[in-house]
Amino acid sequence: DDILLGLRTYLPEDIGVYSCKNVSPRFHARLNAKTKTYRYRLWNSAAPCVFDRKYVYVDQSPVDVELMNNAAQCYVGTHDFSAFCANKKMKKSTLRYIQSLDIARRGQEIVFTVTGNGFLHHMVRIMVGTLLEVGRGYWDVEYVQTILDGKDRKMAGPTAPPEGLCLMKVDY
Repeated sequence: DDILLGLRTYLPEDIGVYSCKNVSPRFHARLNAKTKTYRYRLWNSAAPCVFDRKYVYVDQSPVDVELMNNAAQCYVGTHDFSAFCANKKMKKSTLRYIQSLDIARRGQEIVFTVTGNGFLHHMVRIMVGTLLEVGRGYWDVEYVQTILDGKDRKMAGPTAPPEGLCLMKVDY
């Protein structure tokens, strides 16, 4: 209880601690994670987004959520995500397992929620940028599989801006 109170007192306001428990001395917060869930928020309207403007990517271009959801299914499963990594000199494996990637329109906002066993440098933002190219009609749904198979960062879409990305949950 004292540690929880101390963390809540001294951590920055954008970090929330809900509970504490004892773990093995060999526990590593990143390496022992089973899954991580990220949310990416896109404000898709010409209307201003006054209160959440620092936490969403604002883009009023029309996008087709159904097309993006269809393309997103290409990511589900175990794949080599080389094309979705911003680190050109990646020395570790680029194989990752994506458990789910769901896209939903909630009023003026489009929310991308992705869960996987781990993510490469800027991987979620590159995945979102690629899906937006599909949603805007620039690329076909099948092109996402072509990008995965090609393993070339130059084939994938742009890296979506950082404002919309938030780590929501880590399961151990």
